[in-house]
Formats: sequence, C-alpha cells, structure tokens
Amino acid sequence: MMNGREKSDSAVVATKPANNAGEPAAEWVEPRAGTKGNTGQSNTRRAQNRESVSHGLERVRQAARQRKKERFTALLHHVTIDRLRESFHALKRNAAPGVDGVTWQYFEAGLEDNLQRLHARVQSGAYRALPVRRQYIPKPDGKQRPLGIAALEDKVVQRAVVEVLNAIYEEDFIGFSYGFRPGRSQHDAMDALSTAITSTRVNWILDADIRNFFDGLSQEWLICFLEYRIGDERIIRLVHKWLKAGVLEDGELSVSETGTPQGAVASPLFANVYLHYAFDLWAQRWRRQEAKGNVIITRYADDIVVGFEHEADARHFWDAMRARLEKFGLALHPDKTRLLEFGRYAADRRKRQCLGRPETFTFLGFFFICGRSLRGAFQLQRKTRGDRMRAKLRQIKDDLRRRRHEPIPEQGKWLKQVAQGYFAYHAVPTNFRALSTFRYHIAVLWMRALRRRSQKDRTSWARMKQIAESWLPHPRILHPWPDQRFAVKHPR
Repeated sequence: MMNGREKSDSAVVATKPANNAGEPAAEWVEPRAGTKGNTGQSNTRRAQNRESVSHGLERVRQAARQRKKERFTALLHHVTIDRLRESFHALKRNAAPGVDGVTWQYFEAGLEDNLQRLHARVQSGAYRALPVRRQYIPKPDGKQRPLGIAALEDKVVQRAVVEVLNAIYEEDFIGFSYGFRPGRSQHDAMDALSTAITSTRVNWILDADIRNFFDGLSQEWLICFLEYRIGDERIIRLVHKWLKAGVLEDGELSVSETGTPQGAVASPLFANVYLHYAFDLWAQRWRRQEAKGNVIITRYADDIVVGFEHEADARHFWDAMRARLEKFGLALHPDKTRLLEFGRYAADRRKRQCLGRPETFTFLGFFFICGRSLRGAFQLQRKTRGDRMRAKLRQIKDDLRRRRHEPIPEQGKWLKQVAQGYFAYHAVPTNFRALSTFRYHIAVLWMRALRRRSQKDRTSWARMKQIAESWLPHPRILHPWPDQRFAVKHPR
C-alpha cells in the first residue's frame, strides 16, 4: 500500500551525517515520545497527553505501531457515546456558535438525549455536516485571516473522530513534525530547532512558508492520503461530508474542491496527514539519500525551517521541494521563503567578506538571531517579533478604551492577566528586553486611558509607576534554555 515508504526514524529534528563519511557515527536525533499502556487496568494513560483512553483505542495504537502498512477497516465503532461526551466537554464553553446557532449551554441542557441522537445518526450514516460559518480575524501584518466556525455537533463528532485517528497517525508521523500534535507545543518545536542549530554544523537556513496552505490543499489528494491507512469507508464518508459542507459567508454558500476550513477541529489533523505524505516522508528520504552534509528539519504546520551544512545542498533541496509541493497542488510563498547564511560560523564568514551581520529569520512569533554571549561565544538568541507585539498592544489599547471608566483595581486585575498570558509564551531566555518593553508600553497606554476619563485628570508618570507596581507583573524568564528542556524531554 505504501511501497517505497521508509520507516520513520523517530527523529524530531533530524540530523544527517555526510554520505561520504567513513564509519557512520551515532546520528544526532531526538527520539519521538511514544505511548505506553497497561492492559491490566480498565483504563490506560497516554504518555503524551495523559488522558484516559479505552483498551480498544490502545489496541488500535499498538496495531498502528507494529504494522506500518496495515489499513484499518473498522474504526467508527470507537466513536462511542462516552467519547462524544468527552469531546463535548473538551469544547470551549464560550465559543461562538455555528450556522445552527446552538451554544454549548443549550446543548448541555439536554446532553444525554442529544448525545444519544447524535451517536445514532453517526453510526447509521444519517449524520449530515452543516456549512461552516466564516469570520475574519486581523493578522499582525494588517491582513485578515479567514476562520471557519463549525456547528457544535460537527465539532463534537470531529473531535471524537480525530481522537481515534490520532491513535494511528501519532505512530506514523515523523518526529520533526510538531504542529497541533498531542503533547507537542510551539516551545518544543523551538527548543528542538535551537538545540539543533547550536549543536550541529549548520551554515544555511531555508525558511519556507507554504502559500495559502489550508485553502489550497487538494481535497482529492487528502482523501487518497487518508486511504493509505484508513480502510473504514464510514470514516472516509464523514471526512467527505466535512470537506463538502461548504462555507457560509454573508448568507451565500460556497463549496470548493480545495482546502479545509481554518478553525475546524479536524483541520489540523488533515493538515498534518497531508504534509506527512506530501513533504515529511519525501524530506526524510532526501536527507538520507541526496544530502552531502548535515541537514536539520523542523516543521510546525505549514511553517518549515530546514538547516544545511552546505549551500549546494540547500539550493538543491529548495528546487526539489518546490517541484515536490507543486505535484500536490501547493506552492512556496515567494516573499516568505528565503535562504540565508546562519549559524555558529556565519558571523565570522560574513565579517571576512564585509557582508555585515547575519540575517535573521522568524519562527513561531520570534526572531532567531546569531548573537554572542557575555563571554563572546556563539549564542542563538530569540526576540519577540515587533509586529506581533504591536498588534497585541493595539488590542490592549482598544480594550482599555472600552474599560476606561472601570475602577482602577478592575482594570489592574485584567491587565495583570493579559501581561501574565503574554509572558507565559514570550518569556524565553534572551528575550528579557522585549518583555520589559511590553510592560512599559502597557503602563503608558494605561496612563493615557486614565487621563482621558476626565478633563481634570492629571495622572503623572510617577503616580502611574506606583499603580503599575501594584498590578503589572515584572518580566522574568519563565522558560529554561532550549537544550535543558530538550534534554529532559528527550534523554538519550
């Protein structure tokens, strides 16, 4: 069924030694976290997301692990009422309703009856997917990102089916894939990339971005990819229903032959399955068979970073990757995809050639910079993207305008939560200055909002610093250095 496919080597950021090396040395790779089970208990625990799962799903996982080319012909019976109930409770209670107008609270009022009817329709084939309601959310660059809001029942069914399919695909996916996977976060992807660049001879970085990926992927290819492993026609029909349900925008229904709605519960898994076959397996084979030097790969959804020891490898890979993606209806973004000299030795080489400092690249909201430690050694530094920070501050400014006349303690409690949430993601080593800048600008915006409450208000900066000291948390680094957390999560 998957002839020619190589067995995944569980590398999270895979590094390839030179083909012409003599005795092959131990390859610098990160083992992908597996799943463990205890069949002597009524429930088992997943090693990645620590959620209880049934023995039936654990058997699916074991079969997927042991028989990489086997198709699963009976899966829908794992979509039980209990699993639908768990999926319902995992949804956000304040999420916007879909085209049916059903909210979480309304569905919960008659939960058991609703689940019984939904389960019966799913199992009998009478279930019908509703169109996705489209909204737009602003992006940091000023553009708008389309977001699909599915009906509540569709969310419940999709989440339950995704849990079943994850039991199979988590055993198939290659380690350098991080986006939207259980137990894998954006910080895990950045840790793996940072550790690989620091510990491996990497001189060139290909920063690749796939243009309009979620809207441009081929639904026909997606079904073909799913059928490599999924032989249950009832599951495939469900996927067809979700893809062909269409999008409702301004009262008009449109159905496309391409794309999967961003925001749908199943879309992240579909994206990973698509890129697993369209890119990951091919990239791993290319790294093993074509590259002359070290190659590292990290992918988070459609955001791909590939590091190379040799420029010739990088340019060869770039051309081959472009042709590979075109075969499956995808294209690299011409403005966001670029090759740059980067790594431990880049600064010295560019200095000798009078080319200035090495360029930076962005990944998951951070600039990656070739810097120096206090001792003068190479240090990979990360700094929050300025456009992301400005977008967040604009949002805070708009919210402060609406909260202008609230008491200061209420404003303070809210701003404290905002700052803590921002720090939770951005408080990484080498980013302290950006965190301090963010706190300072919040205080400035807050002072301006207080001054506008009354024409007689004369809140001074000294007074504002006292208020900020009472409510705004001071920035501090919350995340460990990448190699430290990487070593703890993936000991070798």
